[in-house]
Amino acid sequence: MLNLREIVKANDIRGLVGSQLDDRVVRALGTAFARRELASGAERLVIGHDMRDSSPRLSEAFALGARSEGLPVVHMGLCSTDALYYASGALAAPGAMFTASHNPAAWNGMKLCRSGARPVGLDSGLAEVRDLAQALLDDPAWPVDGDGAPPAAEERRDLLPGYAGHLRSLVDLSGIRPLRVVVDAGNGMAGMTTPAVLGSAAGLALPPVEVIPLYFELDGTFPNHEANPLDPKNLLDLQAAVPQYGADLGLAFDGDADRCFVVDERGEAVNPSAVSALVATREIAKELAAGRQPTVIHNLITSRAVPEVIREAGGTAVRTRVGHAFIKAEMAAADAVFGAEHSAHYYFRDFWYADTGMLAALHVLAALGEQSEPLSVLLSVHQRYAASGEINFRVPDVAQALELVAAAFAADPGVVQERLDGLTVADGPVDGDGAWWFNVRPSNTEPMLRLNVEAGDRPTMEALRDRVRGVLAGIAG
Repeated sequence: MLNLREIVKANDIRGLVGSQLDDRVVRALGTAFARRELASGAERLVIGHDMRDSSPRLSEAFALGARSEGLPVVHMGLCSTDALYYASGALAAPGAMFTASHNPAAWNGMKLCRSGARPVGLDSGLAEVRDLAQALLDDPAWPVDGDGAPPAAEERRDLLPGYAGHLRSLVDLSGIRPLRVVVDAGNGMAGMTTPAVLGSAAGLALPPVEVIPLYFELDGTFPNHEANPLDPKNLLDLQAAVPQYGADLGLAFDGDADRCFVVDERGEAVNPSAVSALVATREIAKELAAGRQPTVIHNLITSRAVPEVIREAGGTAVRTRVGHAFIKAEMAAADAVFGAEHSAHYYFRDFWYADTGMLAALHVLAALGEQSEPLSVLLSVHQRYAASGEINFRVPDVAQALELVAAAFAADPGVVQERLDGLTVADGPVDGDGAWWFNVRPSNTEPMLRLNVEAGDRPTMEALRDRVRGVLAGIAG
């Protein structure tokens, strides 16, 4: 019998299709989620899915569970995760998106949200859904069909034009200079959303943006490369194509198209923190022009350049832990205009505090097209520090590993340690102006530790990285 704790993570649900996720498991989760949302006054549920072969069937099983509880269902069919969030906001309905994001083809999962795209994580309802679904699965007599009222109604609705139109209404591209952009969809959902947003599906005039497509064919087997732009090897095709086509920039999306990575005109990958700083300045300027004092949320592994730029632009920077459920909750509490994670998740108040890589991409296009400099020059002011990138370690005991790292730096003069999310060590206040910092934290989705290091110069960063690596290497699996 499956223990749902194996697949229910901090912010979503992920598992291997067949051995962990099947129709019965997903139906139980749909039943449990519907019971919780009906108790909160929900009148319907919106469901979407990505291009994985298993996604349509699993989404139907989830819908059956919800409908059997009396909750009507709106099927979006194929969509990106941020399009599902749009639907949840526009329809004022809870939502379920079937995707395993950047995971390989054998995986699937779901991201759940409450009405208005409000997050559902372990601390905000997902544990309750998990436990109720587990009770159903542990009952060998469940489900019993045919004894109760007929399932609630379902309908199928195309919400892609509304999604595209909403995004285009938030960023004006009409006056920018002509741009050429290569977009690598990785055979994921950006192959459907990019033509809609940058084409005519929004019912708006075509922007002066020429799109050169890479891997726009929807294919959940990912025949060209994994739809995970966080792994540098998956950016190689885009990095080669941008200078080949003389493009102004490149955009790469993950499988469910909620994350966006940027490549400059030279084919160089842009640090997501630099994109975060660029978008933050635009959103802050908009708020200040409206007479409001802007707040911007950033997670604790973004570059120190991000809070610096936020403050320089006239905003208030608020630091939080990693994970979309956490950052969305912080945004709502602070009424923040923008939020950013170093993993290239970008959150917007005008998008129900939810994350949308496509809206961040529109901001980059607008910022680039409103001036004459190339992207590398435009972003250079936001790239101030040397960073290691994320380094992963498999360790037999996460808690023990964290304590070993903490002990290794405990005697260093002037060093501060913090436990907001894993372990952060800095040569001064963790949100201050010190020369270096690093964070090592447990993954929310995999059994490993993730290390991020940043310093004012590369030699200092590399020495610090190698020191932490040396501590972890002794116990890594």
